[in-house]
Amino acid sequence: MTAQTCFHGRHIQPLILAGLDGNNWRLREYEQRGGYKALRRMLSENVTPDAIIAELKKSALRGRGGAGFPTGLKWSFMPRAAAGPKYLVCNSDEGEPGTFKDRDILRYNPHAVIEGMTIGAIATGATAGYHYIHGEIWAEYERFQEALDEAYAAGLLGRNILGSSLSFDQFVTHGYGAYICGEETALLESLEGKKGQPRFKPPFPAAVGLYGKPTTINNTETYAAVPFVFNLGADGYLAMGRPNNGGSKIFSVTGDVNAPGNFEVPLGTPFSKLLELAGGMRGGRIKAVIPGGSSMPVLTGAVMMDTDMDYDSIAKAGSMLGSGAVIVMNETRCMVRSLERLSYFYQVESCGQCTPCREGTGWLYRVVHRIETGKGRSEDLDLLNSVADNIQGRTICALGDAAAMPVRAFIKNFRSEFEHHIEHKHCLVPDYV
Repeated sequence: MTAQTCFHGRHIQPLILAGLDGNNWRLREYEQRGGYKALRRMLSENVTPDAIIAELKKSALRGRGGAGFPTGLKWSFMPRAAAGPKYLVCNSDEGEPGTFKDRDILRYNPHAVIEGMTIGAIATGATAGYHYIHGEIWAEYERFQEALDEAYAAGLLGRNILGSSLSFDQFVTHGYGAYICGEETALLESLEGKKGQPRFKPPFPAAVGLYGKPTTINNTETYAAVPFVFNLGADGYLAMGRPNNGGSKIFSVTGDVNAPGNFEVPLGTPFSKLLELAGGMRGGRIKAVIPGGSSMPVLTGAVMMDTDMDYDSIAKAGSMLGSGAVIVMNETRCMVRSLERLSYFYQVESCGQCTPCREGTGWLYRVVHRIETGKGRSEDLDLLNSVADNIQGRTICALGDAAAMPVRAFIKNFRSEFEHHIEHKHCLVPDYV
């Protein structure tokens, strides 16, 4: 986690994962690494909310949970002058297949998340923050609670933090493993003790969020990055990455690689370099890559090898950076069977609230399953695209899009493999395991 990366001639240390050994997660060790320095400076110098937001905008820090929305702009939406309580929420309900970066942050650098959220409280006027942690990572939930206890004991949370006028509480709660609760309004419903289903928007959470109050929601990695923005300065943070893509990003690399894991590299790092960090290909040549989690469109290996890992470059290539979960597949992988597994996941995880998603995800899985099991029809590929078209953009939340986009991309980029399944009733990849 501490190794330097070389990017276009520059040697750059990771930020969030720098210096971590698995054991040095406590407050005293975080402070030895420069932790809470940014927060202490802001409180001692009475840095204004507008100055914090302006610095974040200048840094080009974008949301690290999936959408890549500019963080400073998002924080500016909070109506600071509104009467009554306002809330911050950290979305640690990490359920996207292939993604496992947030649990490592919670486990190995929890105080970075706590400090980032407290800085967010200064910027937004929030009175309390809630950390919603995926229910299937209980050890991380317990560790994060320990870190909160340490922060309270040191006067870094609660009333009059570090003797200032700032009062801010943070609480931790857990979900129960529902993928849908990664959607921010479904998460809010779950936090309120209701069934985790997405809300209609508008109103958006910035106006009507948790308990009906103004709320700003960010991903774990986003909050963890905030202190580093202010320690480096906006210009320094932006310079790590690219215009409109500031700083570093943690990528979870899995699949047919020799050394899967989390790798923090500057945004704009070539995919080929990231693949090298993950030990290179295992068991064959590169065939396909899903660059941002299972819901993102798959790309061919050839395209990915000429692509850089930042939001704009991935979009230009025809996919999205998403959560940063990079799933690498070699030439032994059957694309039909891979899509079948993904379609099954989205059928199971649909909350059932929207008819296009509830019914459409079932259709997608059943048709792909039919092709995979040698019962495909010549019209099935057009049928799949038609069903995907009738799901995408027609649901309350993005789960419908998450189910539809992989189907369309797999067929577009590997159509001949699907046609072979349909025509010959067996896989084009005979050695598939």
